[in-house]
Amino acid sequence: MIDFYTWTTPNGRKISIMLEECGLEYRTHAINIGKGDQFKPEFVSINPNSKIPAIVDTEGPDGLPITLMESGAILIYLAGKTGRFLPQPMRGRYDVLQWLMFQMGGVGPMFGQVHHFLRAAKEPVPYAIERYVTETRRLYGVLDAHLAKNEWLAGGEYTIAEMATYPWIARHEWHKTDLNDFPNVKRWYDVISARPAVQRGMAIPKI
Repeated sequence: MIDFYTWTTPNGRKISIMLEECGLEYRTHAINIGKGDQFKPEFVSINPNSKIPAIVDTEGPDGLPITLMESGAILIYLAGKTGRFLPQPMRGRYDVLQWLMFQMGGVGPMFGQVHHFLRAAKEPVPYAIERYVTETRRLYGVLDAHLAKNEWLAGGEYTIAEMATYPWIARHEWHKTDLNDFPNVKRWYDVISARPAVQRGMAIPKI
């Protein structure tokens, strides 16, 4: 059994999609980050960085429990546990990992800053808005150019790189991006959106 600590954010939904795709048994614990649940001692004992998501797998390596934080690390762990969505051949594996890192180091942080300055800032900050909107469109351009030549982000198949990136693209309206401007991203997005496991994963946690 996996205990899954999450909230309704792209980073959390990466993991719920993976759990659903793999058919793993799990319990969801909603951590309301708007109310500060992530700072409660019982959650900090699981993730000292006070961020979602986190998991506790009672059947970890060698049959011993394991606690993990950071969405990218959790995706890699679950791929290793199940032998799914991360190619075994090393060339394909590294291809996937580089696009996973692209999401972790680029798409997530930059899209998150756009969300903050467009939706949460107490007053408009024109410099920040221009900076992060411009970078967000650049990243979309990188994805669109890559997907013009590839069906999937990496490895020639649907992988954890898709699961990491898709929930951020799903908030394209939040960062005022029209997917029609990036037709290859839209094609990719629509195909993933049709997957039943993705639809279930995007609905977690149920609040």
